Amino acid sequence: MSHPILEGAEPWSHDGEGPHGALVIHGFTGNPSSMRGLAEALGAAGFHVEMPRLPGHGTHLDDMLTTTWDDWRGEAEAAYQRLAARSEKIVIAGLSMGGALTLRLGADHPETAGLICINAATTPLGDAAMVAMLQEFVDGGTEVMPGIGSDIADPDVTESAYAGAPVRPLMSLIEALGPLSQAYATMHVPLLILASPQDHVVPPEQQDYLAEHYAGPVERITLERSYHVATQDYDKQLIFDASVDFAKKVTAG
Repeated sequence: MSHPILEGAEPWSHDGEGPHGALVIHGFTGNPSSMRGLAEALGAAGFHVEMPRLPGHGTHLDDMLTTTWDDWRGEAEAAYQRLAARSEKIVIAGLSMGGALTLRLGADHPETAGLICINAATTPLGDAAMVAMLQEFVDGGTEVMPGIGSDIADPDVTESAYAGAPVRPLMSLIEALGPLSQAYATMHVPLLILASPQDHVVPPEQQDYLAEHYAGPVERITLERSYHVATQDYDKQLIFDASVDFAKKVTAG
């Protein structure tokens, strides 16, 4: 049986004053609370907004144990379709795994106006040792490893993420990054990459890989003062402002 939604982890659907929309996607073991500030900034800028709560997230870790990339991708796609029903142009923004889902949707929907990736998971390169470790966990009967949430420089902020990371769902994410990374060479949707050099969850070089292999126009902003969950960290306002400016630019005309 599923558990109640954690306070602040609720999804958000907003009707904006303008004709365009923004889809905002949270990360692995996190929930919409980490992206609410960005979603509200885009809403205040006139965009219709959809911020889904991905399956298994924002309730109890047990609810996530049986979920996979396909479940999260399916919910992200459903949110995209809800937004498309009332928007002329769409911008997609995602943090961490939400960034991977952003890129997946961008590949699936080349009509998308723009993509915003914040410390995104972009490639399985370099994850061979991680995959081997995860397989050892599963083979040994361990289904949950220590959590990866709340990598934040600001000591006064804590991410509302699960304390543990479910192993099999994480393996499904890494597995999906292979085919996804092969799509970058065919993608032409304008892309904004916001990256923290001090990211202790996703290796910063994954942002370099994305920029180097992406076919379309790329803009990059460095988040010098923040760790992985930058949307709740010292550079959050920079992210909000840059994302709104980018969204306005790619949907203009």
